Amino acid sequence: RHGALQERQGKAVLLKIDMGAFTPLDEFGFHHALAGTHGLALVMFTGAGCSSCRAWKRLLAAYRAQHPELALFEVDAGHAQALAREFSVFHLPALFLYRDGHFHCALQAEAHPDKLRAAIEAALATAAQEAP
Repeated sequence: RHGALQERQGKAVLLKIDMGAFTPLDEFGFHHALAGTHGLALVMFTGAGCSSCRAWKRLLAAYRAQHPELALFEVDAGHAQALAREFSVFHLPALFLYRDGHFHCALQAEAHPDKLRAAIEAALATAAQEAP
């Protein structure tokens, strides 16, 4: 069951979350897909059996429902090992923020919508970092 609880008029309501909100990427299409993305994009490196990855996926899908301008991409680190090495991914999930097709920074946040929003806002208030 994919969903998130939201309180509406004092009652918890299960919201359906679009888990297809993520575009899968691999080594072959990664740079091309991101270069053609306008606005903000989050790339999440995940892995099979990663329960934190599944929790983040639900959180990001719900977040995107409120922020449809945010593009979400997923990289399976087990299958795209060259990308995982390029981005120095040592733990999963790993998040990277892009703006208008360009790398902005690695993103660190607690798995909570308000913390994620604050982390994105803080990251965008700083200069872009050099791409890995």
